[in-house]
Amino acid sequence: MPEWTFITNHGLVLTYIAKHPKSTAREIAVAIKITEWTVHRIIAELEKNGYAQRRRIGRRNVYHVNPDLRLRHETIRDVSLGDLLQVLGWRRPQNSSYDNAATEHDRKASTQKALGEQSK
Repeated sequence: MPEWTFITNHGLVLTYIAKHPKSTAREIAVAIKITEWTVHRIIAELEKNGYAQRRRIGRRNVYHVNPDLRLRHETIRDVSLGDLLQVLGWRRPQNSSYDNAATEHDRKASTQKALGEQSK
């Protein structure tokens, strides 16, 4: 019989992507010891409910969690996701790596476009 834990797989995936926003599904799966397919399913559910966002930057995904959302269970709806994540070791970023990675990608794309237009 497998050992039980206090945090569900959804909570583990969400905590992991909050701490490691540039992780791949494979890296998350290995760290949490679940299948990669399960990670993809959980991330899709978290996105659908607004707890996480995914943005494609080049060939990678960068994740962002919404720390202001409230937890779902009726007995703890007064607790925000950010509060829970902080208890689990997450630190609220000054500048989100999600935003920084997106800005860097957009800057590179603009530069490449400008260079392409100059060569015409």
